[in-house]
Amino acid sequence: MTVWLEQYQPRLFSELVAPSSIIETLERASIESNPPHLLLSGPTGCGKTAAYKLVCRQVLGPAWASTTHILQARDLAKTSGAMAKFEAFLRPAGSGSEDTLAGRTSLDAFDHSMSQIGDGTPPPAGQESQRDPTSSRAPVSRIIVIEDADYLGHARQSYLRRMMEESSRSARFIFTTHTPSRMIEALRSRVQHVRFPTLSRVMIEQRLNAILGLEGHDATLGIVGDVAHVAGGNLRKAIFMIQLLAQRDLLHDRKNVQTLMANTSLRAVQLILEEALRGRVHDWRWEKKGEKNSRVLRGAMGALDQMMNTHEMDSREVVDRFHRFLTAGRSHFDPSLLTELLDALARCDMALQRSAQGRIQLESFLHQVADIGAAHAEP
Repeated sequence: MTVWLEQYQPRLFSELVAPSSIIETLERASIESNPPHLLLSGPTGCGKTAAYKLVCRQVLGPAWASTTHILQARDLAKTSGAMAKFEAFLRPAGSGSEDTLAGRTSLDAFDHSMSQIGDGTPPPAGQESQRDPTSSRAPVSRIIVIEDADYLGHARQSYLRRMMEESSRSARFIFTTHTPSRMIEALRSRVQHVRFPTLSRVMIEQRLNAILGLEGHDATLGIVGDVAHVAGGNLRKAIFMIQLLAQRDLLHDRKNVQTLMANTSLRAVQLILEEALRGRVHDWRWEKKGEKNSRVLRGAMGALDQMMNTHEMDSREVVDRFHRFLTAGRSHFDPSLLTELLDALARCDMALQRSAQGRIQLESFLHQVADIGAAHAEP
């Protein structure tokens, strides 16, 4: 099955679902003879990935994929020996070598016509970037993309800052982040910061209707708006949802959107908070599995473990889901209760930045939720 998110990803800057000012900024930066390092920040699904792919294609030419190097900092943070793996990515020849990924050049950078292999995509700006033959500046030959750079930590960010200063004459860095304030000032001062806002419901609806039209699907009145609403500004999520509904022939009834949402992580988040508010953080039960009785963790912690395993979520993603549920207007909590829950969640978020044991911080948060629930339950 073809994934619509890939099939209908923008090929031109004009096709990017973003405000016109951001599109103009990206296009102008990518066609400069000396393009800047970029920091793309914004919420999930706002278009950061699509944007950096367009910039890479415009700057590097038809063979951009072979000289674009991507590191997912969130995945790196989960593994042991993260710093060694980080250095191995940036110094392929070894940590003691002077050779760096940022310092390597590519012949394609000097003449785009040298490469006969490309992905068939057109230049995002409408034409290939022109090189000035009289300029002494080396053309950009590589782009290093660090996704979710707010997971790097100060040590790795300082490492990158030195590399940007010392060996990136012919390379550029692009950082994507949800929280740009977690980037050190030394890095932020060396990049052009492009802030992506949350996409409006109208923008998402227009994109979904265009895709459905190209696919030849008819949707009942209101269902596209429902998908755009529950996506909460996340275009990636909206496209995945509408494709799932279309592939299963479920575009004829708006109730199918509710059924789909009931099986997502937001429903699990609601269950976790409700269990904690009732004081059931740990609820051990004996359940029969085969011929044996086993002690199984239920309650809020059991639901949390199940959600994290089912959706492969880390602790920071869980906090994001809690925050989204509490602020999306679907919780119907009393304002004073909601304020205390958000305050406890903020303290948990801060604790996660200083802890390598995310589950412990989430467990502490749920105990605070239980205390809050007990206080509000008193007559």
